[in-house]
Amino acid sequence: MKEDFKDFKLKPISKEAIPRAIQKAERYRLINQSWAAESICRDILEIDPANQQVMVMLVLALTDQLAEGVHATVMKAVHETLPRITDLYQRAYYTGIASERSGQAQLFRGGMGGGAMAYDSLREAMKWYEKAEAIRPVGNDDSILRWNTCARLIMSHAHVAPHTETAYEPALEE
Repeated sequence: MKEDFKDFKLKPISKEAIPRAIQKAERYRLINQSWAAESICRDILEIDPANQQVMVMLVLALTDQLAEGVHATVMKAVHETLPRITDLYQRAYYTGIASERSGQAQLFRGGMGGGAMAYDSLREAMKWYEKAEAIRPVGNDDSILRWNTCARLIMSHAHVAPHTETAYEPALEE
């Protein structure tokens, strides 16, 4: 009997294993194996779907992968996860993080129109950081630090600017 290599039934972890699994996911992020951290987060959320710490870690593990060029798939998963973060400050802050990391990935990947796309993502991040700043806990200036980082990225790269329309003139052969 031939086994279908695409038809595995995932094995659930126990509820008691969640704290240890969280530690493992954190370690995998630290050693740049965000795909492994993502997998562990998904396993935890299967058992504890409301775990806020793990949802945040999933967003971070996913956005860690943006530099690898899997932008559309990653951002789709990020945008599916962010609304599940119930704390309004954290949701705004991590939405900003996702947009900022998207902008950084576009900036460093380069390519035609990359500067304008990076600009749009960084400005989007800054708007989310401003929302987070307005509702931040006392003594928590993380959103201000991130806003400043985005501003500095924009200011230090001349090609990171709003998209400008240019007239298209096709070359005519004679």
